[in-house]
Amino acid sequence: MKISLPETSRLNQKEFTYGVATASFQIEGGYDSRLPCIWDTFCSTQGKIRDGSDGKSACEHLKLWKEDIELIDSLNVDAYRLSLSWGRVINQDGSVNSEGIDFYIQLLDALKRKKIKAFVTLYHWDLPQHIEDNGGWLNRETAFLFQDYADKVSQILGDRVYSYATLNEPFCSSYLGYEAGIHAPGLAQVSYGRQAAHHLLLAHGLAMQVLQKNAPHSLNGIVLNFTPCYPVSNSQQDKKASALADEYFNQWYIKPLLDGRYPDIIDSLEDKDKPVILAGDMDILTQPLDFLGVNFYTRNRYQHCPEQRFKEITMPDVPRTDIGWEIYPQAFTDLLISLDKSYQLPPIYITENGAAMDDKLIAQSVNDLDRVQYYQGHLEALDKAIEAGVNIQGYFAWSLMDNFEWAEGYLKRFGLVYVDYNTQVRTIKASGLAYRDFITARHTDN
Repeated sequence: MKISLPETSRLNQKEFTYGVATASFQIEGGYDSRLPCIWDTFCSTQGKIRDGSDGKSACEHLKLWKEDIELIDSLNVDAYRLSLSWGRVINQDGSVNSEGIDFYIQLLDALKRKKIKAFVTLYHWDLPQHIEDNGGWLNRETAFLFQDYADKVSQILGDRVYSYATLNEPFCSSYLGYEAGIHAPGLAQVSYGRQAAHHLLLAHGLAMQVLQKNAPHSLNGIVLNFTPCYPVSNSQQDKKASALADEYFNQWYIKPLLDGRYPDIIDSLEDKDKPVILAGDMDILTQPLDFLGVNFYTRNRYQHCPEQRFKEITMPDVPRTDIGWEIYPQAFTDLLISLDKSYQLPPIYITENGAAMDDKLIAQSVNDLDRVQYYQGHLEALDKAIEAGVNIQGYFAWSLMDNFEWAEGYLKRFGLVYVDYNTQVRTIKASGLAYRDFITARHTDN
């Protein structure tokens, strides 16, 4: 089975960027050569990770990075999205860890030799534990520590980086980590989630200031995830409930950056749950973006709930991935068009899209046709959004390889490449081959 789009699709043009993506904690291993982070602590807390695993070894990318770059190159992608480990490059006293930064310098130089564009994310959830011990994202000072980290790293890495993203999915860091408690650091209070979100967005704005100074030729922006909210019925109450959920889970993270204010739902929060916002904060948040990264996987459905105003409803008998997320590509199109109508957007890159499937390695191959179908459907949905006028410049498959999937441990596989965690042998799946062939055909067309 192959991936294909109409010949006239802009997704078939050579100028469109295709890539694969990973994150430091999920693949690197190398626990002994970096500072402990909040995910190390979370993993060591009984009952937090489904299979009781941790990220100390992961995919041993720290050791195997050279062969992993050959693997990336073999997929014929234009770009590779990776994240830096804050605790690998900055020591506890704020000085630069030369061994840690040298690892990334070698990696980026190797990518450059292959003519693979490096899209670097500065923060993909792995906050150094010593910063969490001082309050983490509940402490306003963390935003300034992040600015300092961004400043030092961007000065050193220079023109090796094609694009910097400040944060990956601040929704996950704030809501899942500080409000729902199902991600590190595992705190669970509404006020914590809202305050952490504000400090994360403040950190983004502060970091953008130094990135635009130190790396003026890089594309500098942020990566937000969106899970579109749909009503379970056409009733006005359910429609209003899904709109409120959308404000709380999605618009909360983009509206401050582009419009300089939080969505209206902030006014309905109890005073104790509202974030502390200081004078001048919104001016910092609204730094101009060179690009917006959009991560998309699924949609959620909501109905009216008198106590909480909205309640997520799990619908039976819909297609789902192995992690339980509904497969509904139309939501991808709907999301991109609605964002384009709602905001004055910078160019968009789809920085993550993919699916966990129940992969089986049989006779040294993985015949994951369900994932190929997922990519086919979502690239078609992306094509529709572009046809509707949305300015989308690139697409990254999540993920390059199977890895540590946060609270799921190693139970869920998202990779285009299968990883045997016992031997660290990598095997390109049918989806990886289909993605490669799709990209390659575009390169060789006249």
